[in-house]
Amino acid sequence: MEGDLPRREDLGRVFDELDFQMACQAYLWALPLVSYAQWQKVHREVFEAGTCDLVHYVSYRDRLGLITANATTPYILAFVDLSVTGPLVIELPAGPTAGGVSDFWQREIGVMGEMGPDRGEGGKYLVVPPGQDAPPDVDGVRVLESTGVNIMFGFRTLDPDPERARTLVEAVRLYPYGSGPGESPTRLVSPQGRPWSGDQPRGLAYWERLHGIYQSEVVDERDRFYLAMLKQLGIEKGRPFTPDERLTGILERATANGELMAQANSFAKRFDGSRYWPDRQWDLVLMLDRSDQRAEHHDQLLERAAWFYEAVSFSAAMKSQTPGLGQAYLAAYTDADGQWLDGARNYHLRVPADPPAKLFWSATVYDIATRCLIDNPQQRGDRGSRDELRYNDDGSVDLYFGPEPPAGPESEANWVQTLPGRHWFSYFRFYGPLEPYFDRSWRLGDITAV
Repeated sequence: MEGDLPRREDLGRVFDELDFQMACQAYLWALPLVSYAQWQKVHREVFEAGTCDLVHYVSYRDRLGLITANATTPYILAFVDLSVTGPLVIELPAGPTAGGVSDFWQREIGVMGEMGPDRGEGGKYLVVPPGQDAPPDVDGVRVLESTGVNIMFGFRTLDPDPERARTLVEAVRLYPYGSGPGESPTRLVSPQGRPWSGDQPRGLAYWERLHGIYQSEVVDERDRFYLAMLKQLGIEKGRPFTPDERLTGILERATANGELMAQANSFAKRFDGSRYWPDRQWDLVLMLDRSDQRAEHHDQLLERAAWFYEAVSFSAAMKSQTPGLGQAYLAAYTDADGQWLDGARNYHLRVPADPPAKLFWSATVYDIATRCLIDNPQQRGDRGSRDELRYNDDGSVDLYFGPEPPAGPESEANWVQTLPGRHWFSYFRFYGPLEPYFDRSWRLGDITAV
């Protein structure tokens, strides 16, 4: 300091710190946008999916790049640029599905399937790009007004029969309005076990992905101050992204530090009400109140960053308060003693009798670094009610997590293999949560080191 001012020769360091701090905040702000932009890039460049094609994630290896995927039900997704297609028609068949459409900020545009207006009866939807009016001749079609140029259409099939589920998927159609489904056929593309990653890239690639998607997306009024930060960081609409050596170093450091902040924000939640039972380590995963990410007096920036660092997509079904409908998610990032879950150690989880799930329940293991299903030699990351588990006489289930199976061959059916040298976390899912979940009278045990 020079009296009460910074020394002139230190001004460069002060501005470096200013740019670094802005970049860390921009990192947290952009997490949902960069996540979908990365996944869209994978669809195009790795899976070679076209604009109206669907990628069908069925096998365990198919889903290894999908952030906190469930390992039980297939996923079917498309990423569509409405500036290419114009208004987009989606034909959804009748049947047990759950899904919808969202923009790249992962705000829900419309719900489809059992939780949507079609109530599982299917139907035809029309997604209209921002700033455009719906065509006049759309009687019998449900119109969705998109809040973004790029959208994600995705759904899950809830039928446990793989043949019936496949028939549902093959009946879905996407095509530009004005053309028929035969003119723009919807291909069903398989990842075919190819390696891929849908999590946000690290290093300078994070900012490259952000710059790329920003070129085509609409600007929300609520984001203009963040866009002023991006301008200072070399990211502007209509201009190339060519950071010099100084700015490259700042951005790479901010990506690393921003991710540390994101990890703390997600895995050590400090939001009011996040702990589901006061004497257990299980947290509510999804702390966003609404799809538009708005609270009464502010937007839920940190709640949004927490969810979209460790997961993808938001649906009203995830916040369902109606017993028997939607889903509920609890997460454990630590053991019963509050220590991070370690892939080199063995753990036990007691699931009491009668888990309150109308459809099914599952406990799933994710790699902490990727937030994706654990890529273990066992090639499975979950155990649940759709498996042939070994039950106790009182109806409870003991699940085991560790690098080696528990003693006794009959216990392997209840075991998920973890990896030494890598931390992990778990989601416990309730599909069709029932009243004992909502009133918290059914209580899940902690994951306990043994």
